[in-house]
Amino acid sequence: MACKYERLNVISDSRGYVFEPLLADAFSSQRNAHVVISEPGVVRGNHYHLKGEETITVVGPALVRFRNKDIIEDTQIPAGEAFRFTFPAGVSHAIQNLNEEPNVLVAFNTVEHDPKDPDTEEDILL
Repeated sequence: MACKYERLNVISDSRGYVFEPLLADAFSSQRNAHVVISEPGVVRGNHYHLKGEETITVVGPALVRFRNKDIIEDTQIPAGEAFRFTFPAGVSHAIQNLNEEPNVLVAFNTVEHDPKDPDTEEDILL
């Protein structure tokens, strides 16, 4: 199965941004949620999941690289925008903060996080 992604509706004003990181009908299948703050230039991910499907919403500016079968694809997320990616098990992914300030990503996974038995395999993309 391939990665799916979409640009989200971001509402912004002088206070900041609001967006919906997950569709309402997807909440019941999630077993893990986490928020990641990345410093400038930092790369997160560089892995794939063995069993879980991961949905990640990334706030730009950022670069998301993923491997669909043998094809590596890049998606640039502009500043002030948010994209939601759904990575099926086996699809490698990496996210790099291209901002000069920390950025945010919100992630959900269909498999509960178990540090003693991780659901990830390393695959360096960035």
